[in-house]
This record gives sequence, structure tokens and C-alpha cells, in this order.
Amino acid sequence: METMLDTPASALATSAASRVEVDHYTRGTIGPSTPMAGPLADGGTIVAGTPPGCWGPMITPRFEGGHECSQPVYVAGAQVGDAVALRIKRCEPTSLATSSGVMSFVEGRYTGDPFVAKKCSACGTEAPLSHLDGVGEEAVRCDVCGSEVNAFRFSNGYVIVLDKANKVSLTVDASIAQTLGRIPNEHALIPPNSEQHSILALARADIAGLAAHMQPFLGNIGTMPAADMPDSHNAGDFGGFLVDAPHRFAMSAETLQAAKTDGHMDTNTVREGAILVCPVKVDGAGVYMGDMHAQQGNGEIAGHATDISGIVEVQVNVLKHLPIDGPILFQRPDDLPPMARPLTREQRAHVEALAAKYGQKTIEANAPITFIGSGPTLNDATKVGLQRAADVTGLPYDEILNRATIAGSIEISRLPGVVRVTFMCPLAVLDRIGLGQIAREQYGIDQ
Repeated sequence: METMLDTPASALATSAASRVEVDHYTRGTIGPSTPMAGPLADGGTIVAGTPPGCWGPMITPRFEGGHECSQPVYVAGAQVGDAVALRIKRCEPTSLATSSGVMSFVEGRYTGDPFVAKKCSACGTEAPLSHLDGVGEEAVRCDVCGSEVNAFRFSNGYVIVLDKANKVSLTVDASIAQTLGRIPNEHALIPPNSEQHSILALARADIAGLAAHMQPFLGNIGTMPAADMPDSHNAGDFGGFLVDAPHRFAMSAETLQAAKTDGHMDTNTVREGAILVCPVKVDGAGVYMGDMHAQQGNGEIAGHATDISGIVEVQVNVLKHLPIDGPILFQRPDDLPPMARPLTREQRAHVEALAAKYGQKTIEANAPITFIGSGPTLNDATKVGLQRAADVTGLPYDEILNRATIAGSIEISRLPGVVRVTFMCPLAVLDRIGLGQIAREQYGIDQ
């Protein structure tokens, strides 16, 4: 069967659309074997209805990954060694409720990795089709033999109802959770072509009455990796479980490092108004998205957050000849860490006076930039983020350390190993690598 990868680039450019709407999903995997939608013209817009990530796919044995992301989109003109800028124009929740919590595993119901290689311990069927029967932790049943088949349990979980209009949420008690669990689709509002079970059916309610803010963002968004892998493992921490694994996605550490694009970031500032720059590791980029969260602090400490359905709209621009290894983020101005916020006019005047007082002739023109780092631990991820910053900017590694210390920040995105490294970078450097205009646009800089 001919795919877009077999079609000449000139033909793809001619047929490219300014808008591509996506309503099909990847059943937990992403990579070169995944058919792409499109082609999308450079500067065009992708609109996708995204199903919840994590718990729904986790309790659906057919899935070979922990998310259910949108079908990737081929972007005309994007070639290996380029990058694409994703301007997140819309990140709108549609779910009215969800459930999440800390996970534990059921031994005997998976081979090596419960996210990837599930099986029925009763009949031995691998990745069986399944259905929901009733409410509670035994609700997921194997279509082959009827046995309870869920490979996961909550060690502590909650059901949470959402008010997106007023940006607040509230966890509910067991009786309400049971009610929602009997009619999960009425509150999860999972897109029609999604294949996951709703986690509301498990109705686990260990925390009741906890009110929280809502601030939706995307936990998994980016470009297709250069090797097939579970979508939830497209990062340096979860991806480590693929190294020499006993299932079909096994790969070497070297292959993982070269192939992954770190789309699974769980970075709470990847939200409406942010600009994300992603590596292109297959021709056409393969832009995909999913795992919207209703909220999360700095660090997905529990392993999972409030995964919801939503509608996402991104504008895509190709950045030629920008060979990056992982995502670069231009956060919303109000999401920047305090030490990496551009100076106000008043502050700039004070700095100019300070320079005059001591005879300093130049004051650096700069802008904030954030590099995502991932690895087996937070320390490893931090080193990766710092090294990526040095490699892309050409600034000495030790200078990046200093800049991140006095004019930036290191923040946790996820345990065990995703961080964001933010610092003030000279505009001359950003201009040289082709990111200066994006920085000026995002932060209203007129220098």
C-alpha cells in the first residue's frame, strides 16, 4: 500500500491543506509504521479531539502503550534535520469528570511491562479484546474467556468532577463515584473513534472534597519518533523500560536515544499560548498530540494526573536546518519562572543606571528559552536538558549552568525523569539558530 512517505515531496507540497482535522487515534503506539494524515501545508493548522491518556488506555488490554494520541500529521517541507514550531492556539477540556491516582500492577497479567504487553492470566490471550461489566476494580473483562483482566490497580485513587467555565474541580465521595461509574461515557465524553475504556468505571474514591484549580495542558505532544514505540515511552525515563525488553518494542539504549523525540513531557506549561519547537526525525515530522490533563503542579509526582478528553488546535511552522534532539519550549510569559522573566522598562532603566555607575559598556539583549530534558532520573534529565541547551546554542556548558542559576530555573515536569531548563539566552544567539523571531513574538521584545 502506498503511503505519504512514498509520494514525491513536490506532489505533497501541491496537495497540502491549510487545515487538517484529526479524529482517529493510534491505540497506544507511535512511529514510522503509523499511517499519517495530511499533508498539512507549512503554516497550516491541525485540529484534533484528543481522548484521555494514561488510565483509560492502561486498563484497556488491547493497547500497547499508555496513551491514545491523535493520528500523526505529515507536514509538507519538514525533513529530517529540521524542526517544527507548534503554536498551541486551543487546549480546551471536554470531559466533565475523570479519575486518576497512584498505580500498582497485577502480576501475571503482562510480559515485562504492563503498559505495553498485557495478557489475560486466565486464558493466556495476549492483548485481548475486552469490555466493561459493572463498576469497580473488577469491571474490565476479557472477551475471550470472561475473566477479569485489568493489569492495574489503584493504590490510592480519586474521582474528580470538573467545571471548565470557572476553572475549578472537586473530588467526590464513593457514592457519587459509583453513580458516575455506571454511566462513564456521559461524563468522560471520550471521542467517538476512541477505543479505550473509561477509567470512571473503576470508581475508586479515596479522596473526597478536595477542591483544586483547573489549568489544562498537553502531556504528550510532538513529532513522530524514528522507531516504533509505545507513545507513553517516547521519553528518556519511561523509554528506558524498552531497553532489552521481553516484547516486540525492545530496543537498545542507543536506538532509543537516537529515535525518541521526548513528546511525552507532562510539562504543565505546554498549554494554550505556548510555542513548542520539536525535532523532525522522520520526513513529514508526524505531528501528534494527546494526554490532556485538567491540572497538575510542577511535577507529575503521583505518576498520573487528571487525564481528560479535549480539543486541541495547533499552528505548525517548519524551521529549516535546525537539528535538535528534543523539545524547546517558549512558555507563556505568565508561566515563566520569576528569575527568567524579561525586565520591565522600569527595571531596564535601573539596570542602565547600574551599568553607568560601574562603567559597564554593554547590556545583553536576551530572551527566555526552555529546553526539555529527560532521563532515568531527575539528575540525568537535568544534565540532558543542560547539554541540549549547550549543543543548540553553542554556549559553553558551564555558562548554561550559570545562566540557569542566576537568570533561570530548573523545574520538575515528571518523576522519575523529565525536567525543564530555563535561562535567559542572548538574542544574537537565538537569531543565529533561527529562534530569535519566535522569542520576540512570544515575549513582546522589540530589540
